[in-house]
Amino acid sequence: MRKIILMMQVSLDGFIEGPGRDISWHRVDDELHRHVNEELRTMGAFLSGRVTYELMADFWPAADQDPASTAQMVEFSGIWLDMPKIVYSRTLESAGWNTAVVRDVVAEDVNTLKAQPGGDLALGGADLATAFRRLGLVDEYRIYVHPVLIGRGKALFQPVDAADDLRLLETRTFGNGVVLLRYAGQGTS
Repeated sequence: MRKIILMMQVSLDGFIEGPGRDISWHRVDDELHRHVNEELRTMGAFLSGRVTYELMADFWPAADQDPASTAQMVEFSGIWLDMPKIVYSRTLESAGWNTAVVRDVVAEDVNTLKAQPGGDLALGGADLATAFRRLGLVDEYRIYVHPVLIGRGKALFQPVDAADDLRLLETRTFGNGVVLLRYAGQGTS
């Protein structure tokens, strides 16, 4: 069975973005981007909320044509374009680039998706992650902690009514000081 894997970049103080959706503090260098590309290339689909999808759709389809893009950015542009995507949104009418729009996170539907053949499913976005966590659907957490305190912004983990016991699977330190914390989640037996 495929796993739902939450993959997020976060500041040391727990934010995925600063005010105004600022992510300029991300320390994504060539080593980290190569690693992320290797991880995402094996996925079966990207699952995101509307905001995350629209941010990605505003940049990645043309990134391979931007002279400022690195080789890793060009590679990720191809990965993103080719990968099936599911965007969870009650307002988005349609989406391009191999994307299906789903209105609500329904546990039975997600479990049916997990039972299909193919690679694991990469989950992105704090709000969507909260919806999946509430339903016990996150199998693994891959949190990339950046060595920066940004003070305020959007927190990765929103309040939920239950604690989640996680099991450490791996840590990895990158040359730029980013640390990967990989945990088995409540959806994993």
